[in-house]
Amino acid sequence: MNTSAKIDRFLEEALDHYIEETTTLCAQPSISATGEGIKECAELVAGLLHERGFQVHTLPTPGSPVVVGHHEGESERTLLLYNHYDVQPPEPLELWTTPPFEPAIRDGALYARGVKDDKGEFVARLAAVDAVRAAHGGSLPCGVTFVVEGEEETGSPHIAQFVDEHRELLQCHGAIWEGGGTNPDGRPKNVLGVRGILYVELFVETMERDGHSGNAHLLPNAAWRLHRALGSLKGLDERVRIPGFYDAAKPPSKLDLELLDALPDYEEWWREEFGVKEFVLGRRGRDLDRAVFEPTCNIAGIKTGYQGKGSKTVIPAEALAKVDFRLVPDQDPEDILAKLRTHLEAEGFADVEVTPIGYMWPAKSDADDPLVALTARTAEEVYGRPSLISPLGGGSSPIYAFARPLGGIPVVHAGVGYGGNRIHAPDEHLRIADFLQGARHIGRILDGFAGL
Repeated sequence: MNTSAKIDRFLEEALDHYIEETTTLCAQPSISATGEGIKECAELVAGLLHERGFQVHTLPTPGSPVVVGHHEGESERTLLLYNHYDVQPPEPLELWTTPPFEPAIRDGALYARGVKDDKGEFVARLAAVDAVRAAHGGSLPCGVTFVVEGEEETGSPHIAQFVDEHRELLQCHGAIWEGGGTNPDGRPKNVLGVRGILYVELFVETMERDGHSGNAHLLPNAAWRLHRALGSLKGLDERVRIPGFYDAAKPPSKLDLELLDALPDYEEWWREEFGVKEFVLGRRGRDLDRAVFEPTCNIAGIKTGYQGKGSKTVIPAEALAKVDFRLVPDQDPEDILAKLRTHLEAEGFADVEVTPIGYMWPAKSDADDPLVALTARTAEEVYGRPSLISPLGGGSSPIYAFARPLGGIPVVHAGVGYGGNRIHAPDEHLRIADFLQGARHIGRILDGFAGL
């Protein structure tokens, strides 16, 4: 029996055990936005690594602790696996079929907050490590370092400093990031890059207290003031109006466009998944994929005035908006923040307070790296279909904090996801069949990495 067959047999026979481990981990709340259960969950993660013989360090940061586990391999090469143990808040609770922290299996899937993002994926990687060690008589062909942080869902504000302070501990030759899995038609997909993000709050106060709307001809309305400030940021053509916003934006290369054009047409999937009648700027077909190289300005939330049932005739004294900018290579979120403040002042909105909430820089790996080829080849072995390669994803992740400081390491995605996991939403779930496939894929990457 070859090594891959041994890995598969081990995982199939032990699958129930790993679903139980995932259930235990998901039953522990770990909401980084509020701090609930963070310490307890970090201890659970450290325990799972310690049980497997990893050298475990639970290291403090100014926020949540980072759990690092390292296991030596037969070769000098080391593969880093990045995950996070924190989760999004579960609200609105009334939209969950079963309580978010009471994991439940139904219709072949495990339902719980964080089960896909990212606790189930972490356990699938532990399962892959176990399977590879079993197939190799107890040893690993390459070194493995787990980095499991507790602030990813709040923008990983301390991870860059953490990596900089622990470079020696984290030295490696490549990394598998969180995320990954299959596209809507079941084909494995590897995303080679992520966009950066600048997340800010804009706040306006026009009076000391709300006023009676009968005085709207006299008293300044904070909601209107904020509305006009927001309107200055972007035109109807979707172009961001902040001077210099696009100066550093790197356009897609010829290879990037070739990879995008090789992807399946997802238009109908997007329409069905979100009930979209018309996409931004009326985009269709291939333009939907290519638009990922366009930086964005998004209003994530607005709070002002009366929002309860019935009427309350008031003039809001305060208004707050949460705004995020998704940035492409080589845009710098700190540079964009400075340009945003300059723009608001120049447009007459110097009274709008700008508070940065989170930063992440863009990051992108080369499509011709050997780790990318290994990930694609082993994905095809597991899923029986050629792997899709996307040069850039729409979201953000702290890849930048690792890739450059650790010597420009290649970073790939391989995981347990599919398009309908409902991450960050009620009824988040992980299909058990996807858990098994993801573990099989990670196991093959671990098995082949030493030979690159």
